Amino acid sequence: MSDRTDVVYQYDGSFEGLLCCVFRAFYRREDPLAIFPEGGDQTTFLQTVTVDTEPEKADRVLRSIPAKLGTDALYCVELSFLSCMEEKELAILAFLRLGYQKGSAVMRMLTEPCVHSVITAARSVSGEAHLFKGFVRFSEYGGALAAEITPKNHVLPLLGRHFQLRMPEQSFLIFDRSRRLALVCSGGQSMILPMEQAQLPAPSERELFYRRLWTRFYDTVGIESRTNPKCRMTHMPKRYWADMTEFQPENRPGTLPEAGRRSAAAPTVEHPAETAVRRL
Repeated sequence: MSDRTDVVYQYDGSFEGLLCCVFRAFYRREDPLAIFPEGGDQTTFLQTVTVDTEPEKADRVLRSIPAKLGTDALYCVELSFLSCMEEKELAILAFLRLGYQKGSAVMRMLTEPCVHSVITAARSVSGEAHLFKGFVRFSEYGGALAAEITPKNHVLPLLGRHFQLRMPEQSFLIFDRSRRLALVCSGGQSMILPMEQAQLPAPSERELFYRRLWTRFYDTVGIESRTNPKCRMTHMPKRYWADMTEFQPENRPGTLPEAGRRSAAAPTVEHPAETAVRRL
């Protein structure tokens, strides 16, 4: 049982930083009333302790989780940390406390609030990341691809590897409006950087052509007599539509612009977007 409960932890907001909070809670037998990242708006009259991120301590906790709770528990902890769940740090700490006592059986103890919260949050992150793997719409800007998304959870770390495996030689950027972060991938390397706003140039005529072409394809494959808005919103939730090309009014094609058509003088090398359209 923890001895001290009148303390609040503050950390740098990283996963390693949270693991250091877990290390301190066990080492000092403390049960913090709150754990929050630096820069937050939290105000408290209790003693606030800044927990420094120390790689050695974080690594000890990280290695202990699969050893004592199993790899599934580690995966749930990592995903739940990416979630938008309120007080996720306290839920993860409580989950690990219970897990160190019960071992891998903790994953089946769904009636425990901390277990239910962590697993539910992990499923939310995993599910949203899965949807974005199909809902992200890239546009071409000078040879590079860029997209903007507005997720509930921090899904950028999960999207990076997915798109890198599918476009290993392509440079691309995905901007998260919700968190003002950008996933930048180039030359086989990726990083997540803070970015206040995505300053993207105006799309070229060629890019506009393929946006309208994609929208026309979306309209063409639909069967009007079998239109089912409720079913569509089940498989493609409406909150994602604002960032999807086929739902943008400016991309509704009347006639395809001549600037996008291939001319006799055009190079014979096939454009990546043409390849994607041809494969559909």
